[in-house]
Amino acid sequence: MSDTRVLHTEWSDGWGGQEIRIINEMLAVREQGVEVFLACRSKARIKLEAERHNIPVFVLPFRGNADLRTLFALRRIIKKQNIDIVNTHSGKDTWVGGLAAKLAGAKFIRTRHLSNPINPARTNFINGLADYVLTTGESVREDMIRNNRIRPDRIESVPTGIDETLFDPGLYNRAENRAQFGIHDDEIAIGIVAVLRGFKRHDLLLEVAGHLIAKYPRLRFIIAGEGPKRSSIEKTIQEQGLQDHVLMLGHVDEPQKVLAALDIFTLTSDSKEGVPQSVMQAMLMGLPVVATASGSTRDLLHDDNFILVEPGNVQELEEGLERLIKDAQLRAEYSGKARAYIVEHFSKSVMVQRLLSIYDKLMDRS
Repeated sequence: MSDTRVLHTEWSDGWGGQEIRIINEMLAVREQGVEVFLACRSKARIKLEAERHNIPVFVLPFRGNADLRTLFALRRIIKKQNIDIVNTHSGKDTWVGGLAAKLAGAKFIRTRHLSNPINPARTNFINGLADYVLTTGESVREDMIRNNRIRPDRIESVPTGIDETLFDPGLYNRAENRAQFGIHDDEIAIGIVAVLRGFKRHDLLLEVAGHLIAKYPRLRFIIAGEGPKRSSIEKTIQEQGLQDHVLMLGHVDEPQKVLAALDIFTLTSDSKEGVPQSVMQAMLMGLPVVATASGSTRDLLHDDNFILVEPGNVQELEEGLERLIKDAQLRAEYSGKARAYIVEHFSKSVMVQRLLSIYDKLMDRS
């Protein structure tokens, strides 16, 4: 495996679960001897993160699906760097990256991170050209087999692996972390860690927060994350008079410290999730969780280890949170079951072994 060279491509300039997954995946397989490279746009946040970790970066325009300049530049890079595998991630870079891989004789992996459907038209053939397709959840895999004609033996769900040695509640002082965020001992802290985008439905969380705070005044809601919906969320907080009960942290580099301060975690997305990293992180930190069944969140459900509610259903979300708010013993029961299943099935080490196995298969080493 030490001689495998993998070039990842990413069109997105943003910084959320997808981009974090890419960086963490690259670092994880590099620890096992794989040489990794990144091609992205000049202003992409992922470029800075890759450079911070000494990952070689190639800056290209990625102007669109038919960007021939980027396509042939990638082909030259693949040839010059002796790239074995090109792993694409977003729609635009998948077209140019996938075609460049085919032209250069490299293997082509397409990773699909989101759960929203891909155009099933036969003109949208690029995913079918991939030597292998990775998804971040089982429901996405099933949809691509059914709707996009991907052969079942060429597609596999490999959810993002979370570092269980980092997200370990035993490593963090709960009282210190609560004090850092101004959470009092007698308050119940409910938190979300998510990019501030519409599909994460922070508006639903704030609607529920208003209802619950009226019944339970000692609640605090913690919103960690950054994104284009920030001003809209801030406006809603002001309009609903929730300033004393809702804390917006912005982007956090160490989400485990936020999680260590919470009593309950929630995710309110209505679409686009694979297997959400934040829910896995929260469960590894031993938190009781209420999450919507968006994308492949259901993949994490085992033996009633968290509360799953329907996306967009305010009543179910409120009822799930209220059950945990009212019952400390119930919170303790969910907390006790949260970590074990994630460690066994969704840890970083599990993800790495599955990726290396796929690389070996593609390189005829299996």
